[in-house]
Amino acid sequence: MTTATKLPDAWLRGPVEGVHPMLLPAAHAFIQVDEDVLRAAAELPPQTLWLKPGGAASPGFHLKHLVGSTDRLFGYARGEGLTDAKKKFASQEGVAGEGETLESLTQAAHAAMVGALDLLRATNTDQLLDAREAGAMRLPTTVLGSIFHAAEHAQRHAGQFVTTVKIIKGLGLGAS
Repeated sequence: MTTATKLPDAWLRGPVEGVHPMLLPAAHAFIQVDEDVLRAAAELPPQTLWLKPGGAASPGFHLKHLVGSTDRLFGYARGEGLTDAKKKFASQEGVAGEGETLESLTQAAHAAMVGALDLLRATNTDQLLDAREAGAMRLPTTVLGSIFHAAEHAQRHAGQFVTTVKIIKGLGLGAS
């Protein structure tokens, strides 16, 4: 019998190649989100992707929201406003799209977390405190504020995704 080696949580693994030490907490958050989502998605019966147990948001929503919210928040960090395309994507996060599957949404969330790490590597740390605006109301933030919120927001929804998957499994929903 062999036992799988369990890595410590991402924040305990040290530096991330190419990421400035000031941005390591965000990098570690995105790495942890990616691992947690991939692990939980493997346990989700695909036909339960859009179930809302007890009225909670569906697993599908959380996967799409990880993609959309990360994109929007990094857009703010880059000084981009909320575009019509981003608004439209946000309005569709809770709806099953044509051809979307558990696999395709899980891969999209994975790509968003990998992309977030790439964006962290490309971030000019001399600009972390530069002023930015967020959302339709163009509320004040900074580059660092947008990055930090992207990381903690992703962790929040990854946790909700994992919990919803556990509830679905625990209730025997989607069981054949």
